[in-house]
Amino acid sequence: LVVISFNFFKLVPPHIVFVMVDDQGYNDIGYHGSEIHTPVLDQLAGEGVKLENYYVQPICSPTRSQLMTGRYQIHTGLQHSIIRARQPLCLPSDIPTLPERLRQAGYSTHMVGKWHLGFCRPECLPTSRGFQSFLGSLTGSGDHFSFQSCDGTEACGFDLHDGNRPAWELSGNYSTRLYTERVKEILRGHDQRTPLFLYVALQAVHTPLQAPGHLLRRYQTLGNRPRRHYAAMVSGVDESVGEIVSELRERGYYNKSVLIYSSDNGGQPLSGGCNWPLRGGKGSYWEGGVRAVGFVHSPLLKRKRVVSQALIHISDWYPTLLSLAGYRDSDSSHLDGQDVWGAISSGLPCPRTEILFNIDPVSRRHGEVDPRLLNVNGFGIWDTGVRAAIRAGDWKLLTGNVGDGDWFPPQTMPGGPQQWQGMEKRRDQRGKSVWLFNVTADPYERADLAEARPEVVKVLLARLAEYNRTAVPPRNPPDDPMADPQLHGGVWTPWLGQEEAGDEGVDEEPDNTNRKARSKSTCRVCKLRALFKKVGNRMQRAALFL
Repeated sequence: LVVISFNFFKLVPPHIVFVMVDDQGYNDIGYHGSEIHTPVLDQLAGEGVKLENYYVQPICSPTRSQLMTGRYQIHTGLQHSIIRARQPLCLPSDIPTLPERLRQAGYSTHMVGKWHLGFCRPECLPTSRGFQSFLGSLTGSGDHFSFQSCDGTEACGFDLHDGNRPAWELSGNYSTRLYTERVKEILRGHDQRTPLFLYVALQAVHTPLQAPGHLLRRYQTLGNRPRRHYAAMVSGVDESVGEIVSELRERGYYNKSVLIYSSDNGGQPLSGGCNWPLRGGKGSYWEGGVRAVGFVHSPLLKRKRVVSQALIHISDWYPTLLSLAGYRDSDSSHLDGQDVWGAISSGLPCPRTEILFNIDPVSRRHGEVDPRLLNVNGFGIWDTGVRAAIRAGDWKLLTGNVGDGDWFPPQTMPGGPQQWQGMEKRRDQRGKSVWLFNVTADPYERADLAEARPEVVKVLLARLAEYNRTAVPPRNPPDDPMADPQLHGGVWTPWLGQEEAGDEGVDEEPDNTNRKARSKSTCRVCKLRALFKKVGNRMQRAALFL
């Protein structure tokens, strides 16, 4: 009986709190030497396991999709860019999500913050993809106080939702503060006999750069305004995580919890972020775009106060957290993620040895192939004009237009735009389409070894070709004018209903002809509105320069 009781309590699944921060750079946390004060995060990371070989994707939607599915972009059709607000696109409904599987394992699942995985149909919403509650935004960015979000200059609307309804009454609250309070409400109201999965996807520190006055006053001496506001936002995140952990302790969750902290991509240097000494930034496949701030804090860790060099990717959290939850995924053969808990908690050998960052066929025009890039640079194996990146062991290979490869030293920041002239410029991108680095020996990507080690290049190009054979076609539909919030009460909300989703393959009823005719007529009017708005905005901008 003693043994049975011990095993029972040993197998009780932990509460899981996953905090994702938006656009935090590698150098934007205290323990990496930043001038930004993050005492709470520094302490939590120091008492837990710092992940110093941890990778995400260079932009928002891809990182979030791989967290939710455990699958690379090439296996979900999301290879190209983010999911735009007016795009009739979302996370594929036939792929199970992390919260859906956790609910099957007996978890209560709640999300607070930024979704950015599509919302064109009701079945795309967080509450339709496994979360029992949701407070947050559906689009990629927006005002941190008013929650107004714009897609270009043509379409703007309100984007704060409580469940499936617009939360107008919460406008005016600072997003980080608002989301923190909702997390605390969830923790106070939850029955702890049920394991909890809490996904806290903070809107900070994404632009627009906004912070309350008490946070801004901490950085009055920073001369560069974007950096000053950015630093204040990071401090807000630090305070938020501190309050969440305090609530975990006060309510009795802490000793049975696992806290994971992660940025979704590298920082944007021109918007206050800093990835120094890594190369590049948000939107690029250089280390500054994909190597992320990350750590795990938990009393359940078998080893603590350590730095882990295990190779870990954002897609690994899916199988890792399901394993912690006691769920055995029947779809494991389709996953690209690995269960890395043993490597994190016990220092065991890490099962991951390779990361495919992406293969984006849309980076090439359809049918456009440069024979030189295929036969010379690509050794007849791979068209190096295609944007792609892979890491295998110590080696990292990049092909195509992988983003600006500048280094942005922090000392260039205080002086304003004129001081950017002195930053280190890329010297190895002109006329090139393939790069190779030993990122273990050279984590700053300063020594391109593509010409010196052609045999390694060939092996990694072959791996890209192998991966590409498993890819599904990219899904990148054009924007739909019917998504304009002005057609939906000024709110970003699903605009394709169940009827439209089920039109194909269904016998038409007599009134369907009229309904479709009305829909086409409305769409034409909508397109005209969008066109007039675009022309009007361009005329206004032109008038500013007259």
